[in-house]
This record gives sequence, structure tokens and C-alpha cells, in this order.
Amino acid sequence: MNFIKDFKHQSSRFSGALSLIFLVSVVGLILLGLGLKNYSMPTPSESYQPVDSQLEAKVLQVIRKHPEVVLESVSAYQLKKQEQQQKIQMAFLQKMKANPKSVIGESSTTGAHEQKIVLINFSDFQCPYCVKAHQAVKQFMATHQDKVTLVYKHLPLTSIHPEAMSAAKASWAASQQGKFWEFHDVLFENQDKLSESLYVTTAKTLNLDLKRFNQDRNSNAVITAIKKDIQLAQQIGVDSTPMLAMNGEPLNGDIQLASLEALLIKVRSK
Repeated sequence: MNFIKDFKHQSSRFSGALSLIFLVSVVGLILLGLGLKNYSMPTPSESYQPVDSQLEAKVLQVIRKHPEVVLESVSAYQLKKQEQQQKIQMAFLQKMKANPKSVIGESSTTGAHEQKIVLINFSDFQCPYCVKAHQAVKQFMATHQDKVTLVYKHLPLTSIHPEAMSAAKASWAASQQGKFWEFHDVLFENQDKLSESLYVTTAKTLNLDLKRFNQDRNSNAVITAIKKDIQLAQQIGVDSTPMLAMNGEPLNGDIQLASLEALLIKVRSK
């Protein structure tokens, strides 16, 4: 999904709320500019009074007469927010390039131990696009596992993928017994069968301590770990899965083996 439907949904609602607040502020300034200064701020005892009908009518009149002013102000505000978000993303990508260990944290990794070339993958076990990316990444790592370190970041899109969080918790529990990547592969290869039955069966097949597995996936620690990944995604503006980044170079959307190979060439040429 082009730039995490769950976060896209939440981000759009949040942006909409901010835009509405900003719109009200703009209209207020317009009213002042047009000479509506006789309307003083209400005192605490007046704050619960109904909105003055004349004032309401004048506000609507201003909006009808000057819609372009309001729209331009809102557009400028949104553009400023986008520029701020881009700066945050660039700072993260630079940090990833300069100090990959600080970005990796306690996330599951596989491949090269040196971590000179780091491929971070924000993903969701129930996202259909992530299955395609998983296949491409698996092929890519089979060839470059001695050169590239793969890092998995949880980004379950719970509003559209009801099983995503449970799958993420189960995989994290498997990681506590050193079986994250094996569990990870099973989940993606059986995406249409994600369920409690699959998690337990897979845990047994991988010879996990079932009691510990169940404790871990229902613990506060798993919530903290996944929440940390989600917060990182929110902080840098990731709003779709899959989203990958290699040494500070982003890659999202339709992830294919060819695009990963091209990205590696680009990274190694720097």
C-alpha cells in the first residue's frame, strides 16, 4: 500500500482536525480584519452561552465572500506541516546512515553482523503488499546475506487488518526464543490462514516452549516493543506498508527484487 493504511487513516483524521482548528483561527483573524471588533471575548461566566446568531451569520458571509483566503491559508499551513515532516524523515534517514545501531534498537535482525549496509523493513503480516515484498526481500537476502543486515519493524495496520496485531505479538514471542525469522516466514507464507490456531501450531512445529510463548505474546513487554516501532513510524511519517530503507535511502510501494538490487548498487556507490 502506498505510503500504512492504518496510520494513513489516523494521520488524515489528525490532520483534518488540525486543519479545522486552523480554519477557525483564520476565520477569526478575517473577522477582526474586516472590522468585527465589537465582539469581545466571553468571560468565564459567558463561555457556555449559545453562539451569537449575528456573529455566526457574519462568519458564514465572510467565508462565502472570501473562500480563497481561507483555502490559501489552510494550504499554506498544510504545506508547512509537510515540509516539517520531510525534515524529520531526512533526519531519521541520516541518523540511520550514520548510526544504524541506534535505529535498529532491539528489533530482530538477520544477515551480516557488521551492519555496514542495513535494510530496515516496516511491515504488517496481514498486508497483501507485504507478502510480495517479503518474497523479494527473501530472494535478495539469499544473495546478499553476507553483506546486508535486514531489520524487521512491526507496523500492524489494525484498522484494516484485524489479525495483524495478534500476528505481530506471536512473532515477537517467537523472537524471545530465537525463532523470529522462521515464525515470520510461516506467517507470510500462510497469510490467508492467520489465526490463533496457526500461531500455536507454528510454535509447536518450531519446538518453542509453549508456556513461555503464550506468556510472552500476552505480556506488557510485547506491547512496549511493538508500540516503539509504531511510534518510530509515526515520528518519521511512514503511513503505508511495506516501507523499506537501506542506509538512509527509502523504498516503498511495489517492492521487487530488481528495485532492491538497484538500491544496493546506489548505496554501495556512495
